[in-house]
Amino acid sequence: MAKLVALADGVAELVHDGDTVALEGFTHLIPFAAGHEIIRQGRRDLTLVRMTPDLVYDQLIGAGCARRLVFSWGGNPGVGSLHRFRDAVQNGWPRPLELAEHSHAGMANRYVAGASGLPFAVLRGYTGTDLARHSPDIRTITCPFTGEELTALPALRPDVTVVHAQRADRAGNVQMWGITGVQKEAVLAAHRSLVTVEEVVDELPPVPGQVVLPGWAVTAVAVVPGGAHPSYAQGFSHRDNDFYRAWDAVSRDRDTFLTWLDRHVRDAGARA
Repeated sequence: MAKLVALADGVAELVHDGDTVALEGFTHLIPFAAGHEIIRQGRRDLTLVRMTPDLVYDQLIGAGCARRLVFSWGGNPGVGSLHRFRDAVQNGWPRPLELAEHSHAGMANRYVAGASGLPFAVLRGYTGTDLARHSPDIRTITCPFTGEELTALPALRPDVTVVHAQRADRAGNVQMWGITGVQKEAVLAAHRSLVTVEEVVDELPPVPGQVVLPGWAVTAVAVVPGGAHPSYAQGFSHRDNDFYRAWDAVSRDRDTFLTWLDRHVRDAGARA
C-alpha cells in the first residue's frame, strides 16, 4: 500500500543523486511541483527520462540537476525551443548534457517492456532513420518465426517515476483521467514511484476513461493541489498558456533564468 507523505519528504526519500528519473505526463498532469522540489533539494547527476520533455525539464536542466536526457521530442509546445536545454547541449551550461534520442513509439515500447518485466522491446520502427547510428541502444533482431528484421530496444526501468493525478484514496490507489500518456507504464516499470495528487478521498468514484494505479504499484502519494501548473489537471485546473509563452523570454538569458529560478522555485518552498 502506498504511503501518504509530504512532497518534500517524498522527494528526499525516493529521488537520489545519480538516479534515472522519469517525470511523465502528456500536455496534461505534468508534475511540475515535484520537479521544482527536486531542484530545491539540489539533486545532481540525474538521468532524466521523458517522452516529451518540455518546460519542467528545461528548468531541471538549467538548474544543473541533469547529466543525461533520454527522450523522443523536446520543446516548448506551441512556442519553440527549450533554451536551457539548447544551452546545455551547445555550450555545456550549466553542465554538459548527454543525449539519447528515440521515437515516441520506441520510448512507449521501452516503458511497456519495463512494466512487463521483459529485458527489451521489439517493434517495427527506426527503419530508414539514422537514429541507430547515434545510439548503441538501438539494435536489430530477426523474428524466429517469419525472418522479419525488427528493432530491439532495452527496457526502461527508471529508479523512480514521478507523475501527477487528480486524486488518490487513503490506501494509495491513484485515479487519473483526461489526456494521459505513458504514466501507467512508467510507474509500473519503475523501482520506486511518487504520485502527486490534487486531493485524497475516501473512495474513488468511477470516471469515464479513467486510469487507476493500484496502491501496490505506488510507493508514495503527496497531496499537492495545483501540482501540475502551468499544465493542467482536468476537472481541477486549466492550462496556463500565458506561462508557456512567457517562458520563452525567461529561459533565453542565463541571468534572467537564474533570477526566475531563485524567486519562483528555490525560495518558494514546497507546496505540501
